[in-house]
Amino acid sequence: MTIEDTPAWFQYPCRGVFLGYCGKFCPKFCFYVMSRILKVILASFLVCLTCGAKPTHRVVGYVTSWSQGMPETDILTTINYAFAHVNDTFDGIRIDNPSRLDSIASLKRSAPGLEVLLSVGGWGSGGFSEMASDSLKRKSFAEACRNLVDRLGLDGIDIDWEYPGSSAAGISSSRADKNNFSLLMRDLRQALGEDNLLTMAAPATVGFYEFRDVIPYVDFINVMAYDLNRPPYHHSSLFRSRLSGDMTADEGIRAHLAAGIPSGKLILGVPFYGHGKKGVFPDFVDFSDIRPEKKMKEEYDKIACVPYIVDKEGKLVMTFENERSIARKCRYVLENGLGGIMFWEYGGDAPDHSLLRAIGKHLMTPASEERH
Repeated sequence: MTIEDTPAWFQYPCRGVFLGYCGKFCPKFCFYVMSRILKVILASFLVCLTCGAKPTHRVVGYVTSWSQGMPETDILTTINYAFAHVNDTFDGIRIDNPSRLDSIASLKRSAPGLEVLLSVGGWGSGGFSEMASDSLKRKSFAEACRNLVDRLGLDGIDIDWEYPGSSAAGISSSRADKNNFSLLMRDLRQALGEDNLLTMAAPATVGFYEFRDVIPYVDFINVMAYDLNRPPYHHSSLFRSRLSGDMTADEGIRAHLAAGIPSGKLILGVPFYGHGKKGVFPDFVDFSDIRPEKKMKEEYDKIACVPYIVDKEGKLVMTFENERSIARKCRYVLENGLGGIMFWEYGGDAPDHSLLRAIGKHLMTPASEERH
């Protein structure tokens, strides 16, 4: 059968709908139009596939029990609800503001891809040393975590023990904490199974943990690359400059990589707050409230890749992050194959969520920025 033998409607399926430029039916024009239609259909199909794809990098945001309002979930991949604690008998779990946790967990109904974890611990949250040192209490705690995950429909548990072997936060500690932390993570993994997430928050330094023992059990590690210093130094500088003080975010990440942690399991932590010089600003200031006062000005450290405020004498009196520094840290994540970005905490951002929007723009759809 030749094309001349086929019905006209089969030869030219758009007959009677599309006419050539001469006003008569034109097979070539018909072919052109149909090819354009097929391209549009294919493009739409690819867009649908992209919309349904899982993000390649995590955006982990801590949402606190004491903050107000519900977080927007268009950029967040993971919410860590802060906090729960080891209970008074060291064998279970106690949640701050349980009704707010219920509300946060309910966000999964309208955002099916959203992960919601319960973060246990925080600065000054004790009971870990006692619980982790007793095998029965440790297993009971792990089972309590699993029961909560199942009952509330959560995606896992985030452990924020600050820190094993240290009493700096006013909590009990012992020399056995480092080893017991590894045992705790093992028992939690066994209780949670492979289908739920197990994560941890860690400082930029690596001395509190036996990471090679912990790595098999955790899905990822949130590196708290902030609170590294106070004025007159940066508290979250990316690279070392004369204003970096004792530690930088890059040095912290390098230390974790040297400890044997795969880069994809490292989440770079950034602060949505700043630290002020005593007597000039409060120690802790949300990003939304940071602005230079009279005779002060904002500067940007092009080496450390962070902003800061100086007084009339040019001395650093406020250290913080802004959209520019967040963009640079997103690029750092991409350049070093890290798993994503974490921030503390959602309520500290500006009303227009400018820091979170910067993460969405530069981590999910990276653009060219200034080079370090």
